Amino acid sequence: LLGQILDQWFESEPLKATLATDAVIGAMASPHTPGSGYVLLHHVMGELEGQRGAWGYVAGGMGALSQAIAHAATARGAHIFAEKAVCHVLLGRDGQAQGVALQDGTEVRSKLVLSNASPQITFLELIPQEQLPKDFVQRIRQVDTRSPVTKINVAVDRLPSFLAVPNARDGQPLPHHQCSIHLNCENTHLLHQAFTEAAHGHPSNRPMIELCIPSVLDPGLAPQGCHVVSLFTQYTPSMLADGRSWDEQARNAYADRVFDCIEDYAPGFKASVIGRDILTPPDLERIFGLPGGNIFHGGMSLDQLYFTRPAPSYSGYRSPVPGLYLCGSGAHPGGGVMGAAGRNAAQVALKDFRHL
Repeated sequence: LLGQILDQWFESEPLKATLATDAVIGAMASPHTPGSGYVLLHHVMGELEGQRGAWGYVAGGMGALSQAIAHAATARGAHIFAEKAVCHVLLGRDGQAQGVALQDGTEVRSKLVLSNASPQITFLELIPQEQLPKDFVQRIRQVDTRSPVTKINVAVDRLPSFLAVPNARDGQPLPHHQCSIHLNCENTHLLHQAFTEAAHGHPSNRPMIELCIPSVLDPGLAPQGCHVVSLFTQYTPSMLADGRSWDEQARNAYADRVFDCIEDYAPGFKASVIGRDILTPPDLERIFGLPGGNIFHGGMSLDQLYFTRPAPSYSGYRSPVPGLYLCGSGAHPGGGVMGAAGRNAAQVALKDFRHL
């Protein structure tokens, strides 16, 4: 249990609760949920510029990372077709993957196909079900994809000034503005209470909020004097109680609640807001193809990791369809901006390619 791990090392409840947020990030789970300790360790593995467990901002925004990977690929001869939706994977008579068909009718032939889409899209939408083992299909359908995450992107006309560390008179950024700021994390009971409310279909009354201001380190993201604030919040259920949907009223009511919470820590924040974009779990699914809005293509609980990710006997990137590989967050070792699944899948695909 996460609580046991943190209790061994720390005494301060606010510190333990703040660290606990990385144990439940993207997970419909409480710090008291068995296995949550692994998610914490998953998020602090690796290093950045020699600092173990460190995280960083991508200059130019997260999309710049995708562009960097794309430029590296094209420099080595890859052809990239953006905004081209895949309709299905082309299969030969022997059931081998032979390429993909696009929605505009174009067929792209290849000896191997690697899918960065979720296991649900890859195997339940792009492959005819009769081509897959029934127990495999059942396993993919049963993957827990519940997501508690609502992401809110905010444009503000001045830096937030927190009661704990007020801004200087010149309004220049202070060290904490460059970090991830955790709100409503004074103790782990608050996190558990927030989870409990969502488990019953209600958005958290005091949601866990991770607030980042990337424009402090990357001024090109906003006009001079203005900033962009990224709010990673939970817990919000995909389906609201009584079967209600996330309509505009529900989305704005939740965002207003989040902003009220921030206002308690940084008076004047609400008055500084000049625009906001609210992405609830259904929005994340519709826009980004995340099953259930889950940012990891499926919960990273102990029953969905290692040799069972995405399904038993298929954790090695190969799939029941010869020549089709899974290389996204739904594959081992799971989600996070680390590229491990893609790198591992590429090595397996290259090994197989040499024998074709």
